[in-house]
Amino acid sequence: MIYTVTLNPAVDYYIGLEDFQEGGLNQAKSAYTLSGGKGINVSKVLKNFGEESINLGFVGGFTGDYIKNNLKSEGIQENFVNIEDMTRINLKIKTLSNESEIAGKSPNISSEKYKEFLNKIKDIKSGDMLVLSGSIPSSLPQNIYEQIISELPQGVKIILDTRGETLKKVLKEGVFLVKPNNHELEDFFGEKYTTDEEIIEAGKKLLKLGSENVLVSLGKDGSILITKDGVYRGNVPNGKLISSVGAGDSMVAGIIYGISTGKTIEESYRYGIASGSSTAFSQGLTDFESMKKLLNEIEIKKI
Repeated sequence: MIYTVTLNPAVDYYIGLEDFQEGGLNQAKSAYTLSGGKGINVSKVLKNFGEESINLGFVGGFTGDYIKNNLKSEGIQENFVNIEDMTRINLKIKTLSNESEIAGKSPNISSEKYKEFLNKIKDIKSGDMLVLSGSIPSSLPQNIYEQIISELPQGVKIILDTRGETLKKVLKEGVFLVKPNNHELEDFFGEKYTTDEEIIEAGKKLLKLGSENVLVSLGKDGSILITKDGVYRGNVPNGKLISSVGAGDSMVAGIIYGISTGKTIEESYRYGIASGSSTAFSQGLTDFESMKKLLNEIEIKKI
């Protein structure tokens, strides 16, 4: 089974404006809501690809109910811990010339609810896959990812998509895959990279720190996969960028789909690129057919 953890989910409220007037009345031209959170996005793409997963995390209030009902309507399993505080709302404002975001305040999570969550982690078995991604609410221990891993049996494939100190702490526990982008990689090591060679050397350092595989996304310049067996460079297929929201999560989902269907990490990399690109070229998260159409355009070279 595949499990995704979203510790700090949100209801994302998207508003479209012609222009934003600070201090004045702004009339929305369009508006819609989505269940937000990196792990939730991964589960949605996996469901679109015919793969089942179980969402873990914390939800509360009417916004928490919205997330649970949304996942239920899409046939996605969840085993969230219900908390008293309301799940946050993120406001995403798009004008003709700009995009802005206001991240909502994270809910308070009690120690009792945290223990309840850790008990759910014990359902994960050897051979399962676990996605740890996104931010950590301030009321939770900031080493929570380490604590989660300590509850797991041997043989669980851990996919990690986080940054900064959290990434540094968890790497030493040993993970299957980490997916920083080039900017997060620079921040992690406090360096600036201008060539593929420099990015590859930094990625190899992450291997030494405890990750079996490292996937560095480079936006419009493609991506690089670094494994113990070699380094691979992937392109970006042709298409019009509509929105990058969820593209990284879709890339993770594509790789998980490949692994779960018996493919190697190198073969799964192709699915990751196609999935991330398809979401970037879509209004929303990719479906299987849209991803599949891009597969033949993916070129991966061993370097």
